[in-house]
Amino acid sequence: MMVQLLQHFFKRLVRNPPLPMRLAALLGAIIAYGASGFLYFELPGNPDLNWVDALWYTLVTMTTVGYGDFFPKTTGGRFLVGWPVMMFGIGLLGYVLSVIASALVSSKAKEIKGMTTFHLVDHLVIINFPSLEKVEQILDELVLDATIGKSTPIVLVDDTLEELPAELQARRVHFVRGKPTRDETLTRACIDAAAHAMVLCKVPGDPASDNLNVAIALAIEMRNKAVQTVVECVDPSTEELLRKAGCDGIVCASRFEANFMAQELLNPGLQDVLEDLLSAKHGQQLYLVPISRPAPFAQLAATCRGRGHIALGVRGAGGLKLNVSDEHRVQVGDRLVTLGPSRLDGI
Repeated sequence: MMVQLLQHFFKRLVRNPPLPMRLAALLGAIIAYGASGFLYFELPGNPDLNWVDALWYTLVTMTTVGYGDFFPKTTGGRFLVGWPVMMFGIGLLGYVLSVIASALVSSKAKEIKGMTTFHLVDHLVIINFPSLEKVEQILDELVLDATIGKSTPIVLVDDTLEELPAELQARRVHFVRGKPTRDETLTRACIDAAAHAMVLCKVPGDPASDNLNVAIALAIEMRNKAVQTVVECVDPSTEELLRKAGCDGIVCASRFEANFMAQELLNPGLQDVLEDLLSAKHGQQLYLVPISRPAPFAQLAATCRGRGHIALGVRGAGGLKLNVSDEHRVQVGDRLVTLGPSRLDGI
């Protein structure tokens, strides 16, 4: 075993070393040659010189800075040391800088085109790219709430997007290109360490998108059951499949379209009220606040009023109950439905 490892080491690192190692060896050889040669020729005429001075002279010569504090005065020092260091050192240093610049440009290009593997923790993964406007609207809402905020890393996963739009680059959104049902793609998006996952409809309004989203939800839940998964669907009949897949939240906009139309007819202007309640950009928002101790609803409502919120109801094991009686007993694990300007940590 040891013999095989040594043979592999000799073949990879000695016979065919990687480019960074070769460049480092050449730079080290030129610096050593310049420093030792400078001392060899110049030390007899200037006994105060030392290795630090020689190294300094070599470096400023290679970088074309040339401060002039140290320079060779002998013929050997000028033509056998100074000239080779200038010619080979400057050329090699320029090549090293070009390699580094090329690597940085290549790395950025790979990131924009979704070819990078990320190593993130507690981040948000958004799967599918229906449109730039929709993704930006979602991000605008998420950054205004402390649950996500501006510090949570965000990864966008899509298999047809050629390049991450500049608008999302400015928001520091990461991009992974690939089929979201494949383990390799989810691994590059670091789904195993994600805190939240949002699956959007690939083609808004197309029921065929639901089949893809069910497969994506299954792939995510099989990898990380702890992730909070919210999935969008078009056909209400798909909701049961998504629940069986283990989704934490399902959003089916078509369920509410008829209600919105009817209520706007019966109560003109109601959609403005709903928009205010559902958007974090302005006004008041609805929140589900966890309960830390059992108490009557009236007591919890009074606590909410003291913190600038209005208690509207309770969501618990028995479902959603609004406008409950003051004597209703709220249990630990239930969540209070409140209306207020910002999220409460708990009551």
